[in-house]
Amino acid sequence: MARRLGRILRGFQSLGSLAFMKSELSNLPASVSLKSMVRALPSLFSSNPRDFSLPNSSWGTEMRQLYEHYNSQCEAVTDGGEEQGGLWNRLPSYNRSLKYAAGGVYLSKIIQAKARLFTRNIRDPGAAFEYVIFANKKEQRCVCIFQAGHLLEGPPGNVHGGAIATMIDTVTGTHACVHSGPVMTANLNINYRSPIPLGSTVLIESSLDKKEGRKTLVSCKVTSADGARLHTEATALFVSIGVSQLMKG
Repeated sequence: MARRLGRILRGFQSLGSLAFMKSELSNLPASVSLKSMVRALPSLFSSNPRDFSLPNSSWGTEMRQLYEHYNSQCEAVTDGGEEQGGLWNRLPSYNRSLKYAAGGVYLSKIIQAKARLFTRNIRDPGAAFEYVIFANKKEQRCVCIFQAGHLLEGPPGNVHGGAIATMIDTVTGTHACVHSGPVMTANLNINYRSPIPLGSTVLIESSLDKKEGRKTLVSCKVTSADGARLHTEATALFVSIGVSQLMKG
């Protein structure tokens, strides 16, 4: 898992470097006490971040079936301990970007400890954003299986357009990171075709269109689980940034 994540999200590797950790720790606000740092230290050795992309009790039948379909095509380790190649890679999903880095669990407890990713900040399983992303680097594609919870309502009984935009930005941004390292959204153009019912499962598929210098262009469509109904189409532009820019804002 660690090696796979390193290949896919190489831009986050430098976050876990000793130089980065020393820099961040030296710039911590005065409100972060030595006592709180010591209290959090064991997490570096004893805790693994929770992976929100794994199945939970809230997942419906369609969500689970699609997960099994793509997960069965992922890399696997044989009984002999050898890695067996696959078309897809399941991307782990944490509630802080810092947790992708070496020692990130520890850092996340002392650097803006209350911060959470927007799509992973609700404790109740199935209430909001339930999703898992698979990447196919060879074909330059990503697929996200998304189940929309009851807290995402916009028009009665349907998913809010902003929640759909959030997921499109999440999927296309993750896809851009796979190919270009750390990026930030520069432009998002969305055309809504048909509403998404609350509680339903949809597919969000993205394709890499072009890389041009620091720019990465990605196209995306949201369809019903069987692909028969088009819900949304979008294009996105991302700009590569340095890790220091990402941290400083």
